[in-house]
Amino acid sequence: MKIQTVTEPSFRPYGRVLRGYDFAEILEKMKDTPLPADGVVYVPSLEALESTAAAKEFSRRAFGGMEVEVGFCNGHNHKLNAIEYHRSSEIDLAADDLILLLGKQQDIERGDTYDTSKMEAFLLPKGTAVELYATTLHYAPCSAGGQGFRCVIVLPRGTNSALEEKPEPEGEDKLLAARNKWLIAHEEAGILGAHCGLTGSNLEV
Repeated sequence: MKIQTVTEPSFRPYGRVLRGYDFAEILEKMKDTPLPADGVVYVPSLEALESTAAAKEFSRRAFGGMEVEVGFCNGHNHKLNAIEYHRSSEIDLAADDLILLLGKQQDIERGDTYDTSKMEAFLLPKGTAVELYATTLHYAPCSAGGQGFRCVIVLPRGTNSALEEKPEPEGEDKLLAARNKWLIAHEEAGILGAHCGLTGSNLEV
């Protein structure tokens, strides 16, 4: 795949680079988070990250005063496997160089299928944060080269937690995998209980 950067005009439909924040403290705290040698680990909320000045600024500025959760997604990954979207923006802050595979919710077809050839790849350099808009399809970051990655993830409080009540599996409701998380998987990924609506190859970078 062609790897673009988040500073190119082609990124603008998907999100924006956040500027004017001090990430030194939160990036230092990220050094203490685990980095699996295989696969990825996602922790939606970590007090050590949420106590930082950057976390308070994310809540105050990026989310307009809403309560947020600040966690991380770390590991080694080279495949798309699935796409997800939220009813809110997501902030990703790279503690290491990483690659984001992104698409548009508007390109989801009838029957909740999505052609993976429409995804685009973007390098998110270490120390850079982006806001991914609510209509941006994404999933776990991918490794840049042979290195693992650490990524801060900021979302409205409660996102990705267990559903108290799951709707009937009809229409878009069948994609609801957790609170504020709609998921479409690739059959190759073998994600238990997920709607396998990704068509085309399971992209690899």
